[in-house]
Amino acid sequence: MKTILRVSNLKIESDHQLILDNISFEVKKNEIMAVIGPNGAGKTTLFRALLGLIPYQGKIEWLKGIKIGYVPQKIFIDRELPLTTQEFFYLKEKARKKIDYVISAVGFEKDKPHKGHLKKHILEERLGLLSGGELQRIMIAWALLGNPDVLLFDEPTAGIDISAEETIYSLLHRLQKQKNLTILLISHELQVVYRYATNVLCLNKEKICFGPPSQALDQRSLNKLFGENVGLYHHH
Repeated sequence: MKTILRVSNLKIESDHQLILDNISFEVKKNEIMAVIGPNGAGKTTLFRALLGLIPYQGKIEWLKGIKIGYVPQKIFIDRELPLTTQEFFYLKEKARKKIDYVISAVGFEKDKPHKGHLKKHILEERLGLLSGGELQRIMIAWALLGNPDVLLFDEPTAGIDISAEETIYSLLHRLQKQKNLTILLISHELQVVYRYATNVLCLNKEKICFGPPSQALDQRSLNKLFGENVGLYHHH
């Protein structure tokens, strides 16, 4: 399988503090790589470097011509913001057919109102009135515009209730299969990592482990990541 991303000896400092040091890994086409680690481990900083948003030392090499979509960890939308979902999409794409295509891809029916919003279609609703799960799916649809090869998700279920989490992760997995996507995601859910990830990168300012979850996530690695009291989740 073709390598789509190669990171070598990545080092990032901020205000004279070391954030990440000596990080190296590869991601191949159509893989799902999960990034795990405690708060402050450098996970979001890694994504910002991969997107070219911050300075770094070392090498980040994307396959030439790769298109990248990104869904941030949290986005706050004021309930009073006078912007509909459709107007939000128009900021990036004017063609209604393309918008209809991506919202259908994330589970909103093209010609039917969505539950709990009377007779309004999702595109007619104000962005600030969407539920957490609806907004997350809209952000995924936004990231799909332009047909990216790679999607980066910073904790795709942050702030969403448990019943919606499975829906979001199942959606990501389905999109990955249907569109031959490569997905990089930050997650704190070990059972999700075991279920969906091809490889897992364990970070705590340095690389603690990297590889298939069943091999990389041993008790020693989890102790170095989260402390001695964390139990190992056994995936069947």
